[in-house]
Amino acid sequence: ELNNTRTAEKILGALPLKSRFNSWGDEIYFQIGVDSGPEDPQETVSVGDLAFWPPGKAFCIFYGQTPASEGDEIRPASPVNTIGRVLDDATVIKEVPRDTEIVVES
Repeated sequence: ELNNTRTAEKILGALPLKSRFNSWGDEIYFQIGVDSGPEDPQETVSVGDLAFWPPGKAFCIFYGQTPASEGDEIRPASPVNTIGRVLDDATVIKEVPRDTEIVVES
């Protein structure tokens, strides 16, 4: 589910997205062909949040804590534009082999 932001609209227009992904703790991310500056950037996110990381031009899915997290929070490497959320249980991503290609489509 995407929210109503310029960044989300840009990413929706770029769908489908296909890539092998990188992981950083319980976050997967991959570079996409979208350019968007900060838009209400968030320093912490929730399990299942979809986000865009402006410095890396990357699409991110958070399914748990990252190395930057403190306590129970989920903290990206730097602030992200939250663009939506996963409607089902995002923690199942932990079971996905790291060499899997991910496809994001509407």
